[in-house]
Amino acid sequence: MDTASRTLAPYRPRLGASSLIALLLLASFGSLLLTLPPQGRWVLGSFALGSGIAATALMGAAAVLSARWSWVESAFGGLDRVYAVHKWLGVWALVFASVHLVLKSGDPSWQVASILQLPGGAARLVRQLSFVAVMVIVLLALNRAIPYRVWRWWHKLSGPLFLVVVAHWLSFRSPVVLASPAGLWLALVSVLGVVAAAYKLLLYPLLARHAEYRLESVSTTPTSAYLELVPVGRTIPFAAGQFAFVAFKREGLREPHPYTIATGNADGRIAFMVRAAGDYTARLVKEAEPGLLADVYAPFGRFERRPDGRTEIWIAGGVGITPFIAWLEAPMDAPAGAVTLFNFTTPGRELPAAVDLAALAARRGVELVEVATGPDTPAFREHFARIVAQAGPTRVQVSACGPKGLLAQVRGLMRQTGVPADALRHELFEFR
Repeated sequence: MDTASRTLAPYRPRLGASSLIALLLLASFGSLLLTLPPQGRWVLGSFALGSGIAATALMGAAAVLSARWSWVESAFGGLDRVYAVHKWLGVWALVFASVHLVLKSGDPSWQVASILQLPGGAARLVRQLSFVAVMVIVLLALNRAIPYRVWRWWHKLSGPLFLVVVAHWLSFRSPVVLASPAGLWLALVSVLGVVAAAYKLLLYPLLARHAEYRLESVSTTPTSAYLELVPVGRTIPFAAGQFAFVAFKREGLREPHPYTIATGNADGRIAFMVRAAGDYTARLVKEAEPGLLADVYAPFGRFERRPDGRTEIWIAGGVGITPFIAWLEAPMDAPAGAVTLFNFTTPGRELPAAVDLAALAARRGVELVEVATGPDTPAFREHFARIVAQAGPTRVQVSACGPKGLLAQVRGLMRQTGVPADALRHELFEFR
């Protein structure tokens, strides 16, 4: 299944971190104000209590986003965006949890009671553990120094730790009762969060769309590999530019990692480009061999080609060339303008022999420009500006996939040449 064979909806901005966090904060503080008596609403204690409700809502929403449900991905415009929003939900959950911990959540005008009675000092212990739980979850999410194989297993604790947070608000003496607006809001986000966490932890391997594939051929360089797999049974349909989570069935390689699908054929074959960027990927590049079995969970992502007659500029950095290889492999029979592909490479990190990028580009009528000197090189910037001048700033569509630094340079170059910001579509390069 390829992009050109389907009717594609126009690209529209999706829900982002700022808008979601704002909605969650509005619902959290708003529901509390509706719950509190008029004389006890505008006090420092209500801000402290509202911060605790907000932290719980942010954590519950983060759990929902981590479940990889397709409707969530659609709402945000791709799983890469979902993971970026997930990170910011965790950061702000820690901020509001800290406010809740430091400030006193109380006022003489409140009538307080706990929904769930815990024996002895258990309620206080749960309160302290809930803050530790939030802190641990966020630090695990943000600490890139933790090896992936360790991070993945520790991150599985997020669901059980969220239960500690739920136990805290149920056992905490407050003016919030279950039937109040704030109580119903807390119950809603808690149930959704617990269900999502349970699904991801226990049911995802069984219910998520996946299939078994066998590694048929391997083409490698010292720093990368092009892996072609064939289905053992059923196949997974996907669009060019989407990605999959792949778990190889060999000790040390079982951790599911995301890879963009580089190509696909009618017989169900798929291919992935792997760059040796860490311990796991370096081992995979070294040990990948025909016959190796893998579970492929797919498809994810919304980085699909949407030709609309405008001049297209594709910009790839490093392994970010992968979705563009898929675009080149897909038939380009949809109406389209001229296409130029800028491929930023690092000497010594050439593509495997199985990928003839020049031949693919020539076959599709795409101008290929190899850039080995970085995005600030005058040759690239002049070439980009020349394309924009010839087509007109409003008649250019830019698609990019690569490191953050490259994306920042592209945005700056677009501003300099007058290309509207909404002409850029990009895939986020990192998940952690």
